[in-house]
Amino acid sequence: MTTRTGRFLGWLAAAWAAVFFLGAGVRALADCSSFGLPFTDVTSFCDPIAEAYYSGLTTGTTATTYSPTAKVNRAQMAAFVTRTLDQSLLRGNRRAALAQWWTQTPHYDDAGLGLTTVGTNPQHVISDGADIWVTNFTSGTVSRVRASDGKKLEDWTGAASAEGILVAMGRVFVTGETNPGHLYMIDPSAAAGAVTTLASNLDDSPIGIAFDGVKIWTANLGGSVSIVTPGGTTPWSVSTKTTGFGVPLGLVFDGSNVWATDSTADTLLKLDSNGNILLTVNVGVHPEHPAFDGHNIWVPNAGSPPSLTVVRASDGTVLKTFSAANGNQNGLTAPLQAAFDGQEILVTNGDGGVSLFKATDLSIIGSRPTPGVTIPDGACSDGVNFWVAFNGSGKIGRF
Repeated sequence: MTTRTGRFLGWLAAAWAAVFFLGAGVRALADCSSFGLPFTDVTSFCDPIAEAYYSGLTTGTTATTYSPTAKVNRAQMAAFVTRTLDQSLLRGNRRAALAQWWTQTPHYDDAGLGLTTVGTNPQHVISDGADIWVTNFTSGTVSRVRASDGKKLEDWTGAASAEGILVAMGRVFVTGETNPGHLYMIDPSAAAGAVTTLASNLDDSPIGIAFDGVKIWTANLGGSVSIVTPGGTTPWSVSTKTTGFGVPLGLVFDGSNVWATDSTADTLLKLDSNGNILLTVNVGVHPEHPAFDGHNIWVPNAGSPPSLTVVRASDGTVLKTFSAANGNQNGLTAPLQAAFDGQEILVTNGDGGVSLFKATDLSIIGSRPTPGVTIPDGACSDGVNFWVAFNGSGKIGRF
């Protein structure tokens, strides 16, 4: 719970307390004039009511009345809570801390802004909070790019068929889409050089990668998930689970469970700590790389028809599907990866362009073209900007 949400709930409790106790003469303050409130009927709980008023959560029942003893119905409650959520996101994110309040900015293609040349066939990107790391499949390298200005800092070599990428435990982990599959590691504090091989016995063609706080997981196109246990020496221990999997592709951890997309079964699978399937959720055709927004999992489906499925993580309920069939396609064409920046969801479209959605109410923001570069693939957020890997152009772009 955010501080602002907690204050609102405290204000709400205070408002209900006013309903029951004002008539009995219980008052926190005798006069609210020092707060500058326009309400003539407010004489207690002045500070939370002032915060609610000045932050825009409520404007009162009229220009001069707050109606402190009036009941709040369900529709009004929904308005209060959603305004509170938006306020906490607006004031509590990294963009606010950096005083970057603008919502429009020149696209990366205007005057060449925001494009960085990396290796050949960049696949996936991840942020460590300061830098962006990108896997270059054909080059067999991993590039490090400074997020503040897009300058490429260095390349790490020796990552054959570099594909998935993860930041965890102060290190960068990379899957090698080989047979058998490889897991590589980079120490960001060390000088650039060759990656360290942690395991060379993953199942065939690992792509997706996730961390559950204890172990590293990979989704393997060969029909399994591999679970890697960190150790003091290499190679690290690997266990592989094959039961129930078709062609796993993407992975995401929701704080409790790892979820995997099965690209041939058109499903999203909830897994236990040993890789056993707990729940199967039907999504769209050929699900790819999902994102978790703290409540819901956003699954891009690259098959025909292209779509985006939103699944509630707590129980696996499908909340919404964006597609042409539902009249809300929002530019989705061969969607490959979803990313979350704390407020918005960005989805890359393999046929070009990106699609944007608001995470809180599952609404459409719009789609953006990506002229001059091809095959938007992996995506991530650094807390301020989205970054997209353009597989066909050897570049990553900042939005």
